[in-house]
This record gives sequence, C-alpha cells and structure tokens, in this order.
Amino acid sequence: MAGKLIIFSAPSGSGKTTLVHHLLGQLPALSFSISATSREKRGQEVDGQDYYFLSPEVFRERIKKGDFVEWEEVYAGTYYGTLRAEIDRLLAAGKSVIFDVDVKGGLNIKSQYGPQALAIFVQAGSLEVLQERLTRRNTESPEKLKMRLDKAESEMKFADAFDYILINDELTVAKATAEKVVSDFLKQP
Repeated sequence: MAGKLIIFSAPSGSGKTTLVHHLLGQLPALSFSISATSREKRGQEVDGQDYYFLSPEVFRERIKKGDFVEWEEVYAGTYYGTLRAEIDRLLAAGKSVIFDVDVKGGLNIKSQYGPQALAIFVQAGSLEVLQERLTRRNTESPEKLKMRLDKAESEMKFADAFDYILINDELTVAKATAEKVVSDFLKQP
C-alpha cells in the first residue's frame, strides 16, 4: 500500500544503508527519501542521489524557513535532515517512503507520522563490531571514528523507542527479516 513511511535508523556502521538499498531492490512500492546534509561528499556520492549537499549556511537558512520535518546538528557544524518537500514529492507520486536517518531523526519522523510510519532500529552485535565495520570503511580520521563510536553508544539507548529492533549480525538473515517486516507493514490497511 502506498503512502506509508519506513524509517531505518541506527548508529553508523550497523548496516542500515545496506538494508535500505536491498529493500529498494526488492520492494517496488518503496522510494528512497534523500536526506540533506552539510557534510562534504564521500567517495562517489552524488548530489540529489545520495544526499542533497547544502552548505552549513544554506542548511541553517532552510531550518529557519521550516523546510525540514526533522534535522539535527549531528557533529559540530555538520547537519543532517529530511526535507518536507522530499516526503511530499514521493507521497504525491503514490509511493511509500523509506528513510535512512540517524536515531533522533527517525524518532522525530515517527512522532509526526504515527501509525503511518514504521520505525526500525538496526543493531549490530556490539560496539566492537561497529568499530571494526567503521574502521574497514577507511573514510574516517581517528578523531571522527571516536566521535562516531561515542555517538553510537548513546544512540543504542534509544533502541526500545522504535517499533522493531533488527539485529544485523548475519547480513543474509537481516535482509530476509527486513523484507518480511516491511512487506507485512506495507500490506496493512
């Protein structure tokens, strides 16, 4: 059924982006909500496809205008958020919207859309597993890595506030579980 919101949130390195991309390939009713950020592009990221890349000044101006459903200054000077126009665009196209957002953002979206939204918390086995995954990415300085791990530890405390906790210890199992949970939700009236 179109018009639903599927929110995937997790600490960095938990596998939420991998699961979201898998679901987009398996469930044609879903369209990806592209988040906005003020951080620099990483690797092969494309503006308007991976994120809407905005300068910190433009991001703050859009906050003042009320353009975001949710936003957060995740790290000093680094903002992430979901543009209201992005959700409206996808819902108007008859799609259900899938999000890949941080934990606080996910809970904010859920609080605004209530039963129309399913909030899923993706959890890796431990902080050690997260550290290993983030280190393997090789995209972070040691300082940024420590910041991400500290943030992950605090984010894990919010898991129980989500509708569903998806353990991602084994990717194949996590993908199958995600498909079932999301498909079941989309079938509900």
